[in-house]
Amino acid sequence: MQDVLSWLLEPSQPAIRYLAMRDLLERESPEDLEEAKQTVATKGWVADILSRQKPEGYWRENEEELYRPKYLSTNWMLLALSDLGVTRDDPRVETACRLWLDTYSRPDGGFDTPGAEQSEHCVTGNTARALIKFGYAEEPRVKSALDYLVETQKEDGGWHCFGSTGTLDAWEGLSAFAAYPRGKWTRRMKATVERGCEFYLERRLSKEGSRYEPWFRFHFPYHYYYDILVGLDFLSALGNGGDKRMQLAVTHLKAKRRKDGKWNLDAVHPDLNNGGRWPAWWKGRKREFHPFRVEQVGRPSKMITLKALVVLKRLGEFEPDTIPSSSTVSKSKK
Repeated sequence: MQDVLSWLLEPSQPAIRYLAMRDLLERESPEDLEEAKQTVATKGWVADILSRQKPEGYWRENEEELYRPKYLSTNWMLLALSDLGVTRDDPRVETACRLWLDTYSRPDGGFDTPGAEQSEHCVTGNTARALIKFGYAEEPRVKSALDYLVETQKEDGGWHCFGSTGTLDAWEGLSAFAAYPRGKWTRRMKATVERGCEFYLERRLSKEGSRYEPWFRFHFPYHYYYDILVGLDFLSALGNGGDKRMQLAVTHLKAKRRKDGKWNLDAVHPDLNNGGRWPAWWKGRKREFHPFRVEQVGRPSKMITLKALVVLKRLGEFEPDTIPSSSTVSKSKK
């Protein structure tokens, strides 16, 4: 375990180092944590993504088209950045988020691309979650989006972008509440979260119809694709770690752990298998998608390993006191 944490704490990837200090190690001083946070955008994945940003705040084509091409344009870059610990304190992120807010806010209270007749929950949940992580929890349009998610929850407790019933694949709404501080929840939000958690728990995070193999492939960036590590992450963040119905997913998580204590990246998104092959049902559409990756598929992943350990910590199966301090690791690398 010490070797794994030393690997996560390597200064060569400051985003992962900061997130590991923040989410795994409990004894870091506020000063050390703030110092690590200030390095997040200096090199590595965050710096690479921000280096491709246009001065106006967007990525790729123009400031009117933030959604396409998938998954290289502004919408997707911001989702990835939000998971890497960067915040609106960086003026480049602030500029991009203001453009995102102004472009995606819809009259019905949710978020969606311009011209949409009504907001979709998947876009609303993703955008709200990312903006909260960036530091916009008090933004009125973010609060409005959370209210929209309350209003659009299906009767069965789930959500769905299209159709009348919920699905496990529509995880974004619940994840937005996992990012939103509990002290700010309304009673309706609390009831929504309870119903949403029950929707996933009663299905054991993966039991919906016949076994759907992509849900068992751990992937990053998350975008709007689901896998059971994604489910374990937001459900454990919402306080369900002690629920026995999580066990099937937890068993799968542990089974995928390598002998060296790390986890591999299975896919850049679950519909692509380890060989990068598109499933038959994507025939004729694959030219629309341009997968974005920060790590190599089939190799040990710092992001997947970090997420897996955070989940195990919430389940009480990770002991940070057995790990050397990040300052000790940092000094040993100099």
